[in-house]
Amino acid sequence: MLYRDAINLALDHAMETDPRVVILGEDVGFYGGNYKVTDGLFAKYGQRRVIDTPIAENSIVGTAIGMAMMGLRPVAEIMTANFSMLAMDQIVNNMSKLRYMSGGKIALPLVVRMPQGVGKQLAAQHSQSLEHMFASVPGIYVFCSSDATSAYHITLYAIKLDDPVILLEHTLLYPMDFEFEYVKNFDPFKARVLREGKDITVVSYLKMVHDVLKACEYLKEREDISCQVIDLLSLRPIDFETIYNSVKNTRRLVIVYEAPKSLGLGAEISARVSEEMFYFLDAPPLRIAGEEVPIPYSRKLELLAIPTPESIYHQILQWGKRHGL
Repeated sequence: MLYRDAINLALDHAMETDPRVVILGEDVGFYGGNYKVTDGLFAKYGQRRVIDTPIAENSIVGTAIGMAMMGLRPVAEIMTANFSMLAMDQIVNNMSKLRYMSGGKIALPLVVRMPQGVGKQLAAQHSQSLEHMFASVPGIYVFCSSDATSAYHITLYAIKLDDPVILLEHTLLYPMDFEFEYVKNFDPFKARVLREGKDITVVSYLKMVHDVLKACEYLKEREDISCQVIDLLSLRPIDFETIYNSVKNTRRLVIVYEAPKSLGLGAEISARVSEEMFYFLDAPPLRIAGEEVPIPYSRKLELLAIPTPESIYHQILQWGKRHGL
């Protein structure tokens, strides 16, 4: 099943079973969404439940907050995370705080979905990875999905929550085809172990998970190095228990992500593991991340600015040799 079709299926199921679920955003209705995630839902549920909005991101999120306060369960789509900067006032000052500032009297069952990351020559203003910004804000959950199964279940789970959720997707995952399965009692707060291994724990999320899996295949085939790959489905909170349990066995940690290295999720995970698991580590944690530059338009430079399967393989191999692996 295509990644975008899995999200569409989750939205359809949620709308079919709960009349309070509504969708709003730019071009989500008649056009079916910029990435066709809401395709067909306007025809099925009509303009009162699939609402095309003006190009006004702060108003989209603000309207969704008002809807949630009045008893609906809105799913707001921001066309890309790059545009979410215009909605940060509503996300940071209202969406994340209303439950707390009302003494728990105001529930906010609200999902804000958005794709992010490097596509193919979308240039600096349309290629950013901004998860660290959202994950640094208390009062919201930040979920992300790397395949069709996780995309379907996380979307449904987020809609049923009574607290606000930022749901991050990746531009390049939408057309990717995955095996799909229904999972009973799917828990997005629990990270998934996608590959077993004994030498290195490799943590990643979103599209980078698939580059990590390829790199780990290379490490096994060429070097006989075995990696345990962990896919984070929740970036706030992070399932540190799964990471700690893996590091206890492998004693080495690598974090791979597309955003620039400085002050990213890798810094947080690396610091927590160093604080809590210092005496289990045989090597300092390694962060493999994007370069400290705005993403270039040139395809060759674009690929040099982010981790790829080959670059992940080489960086892990060099780091391992420096630290006795």
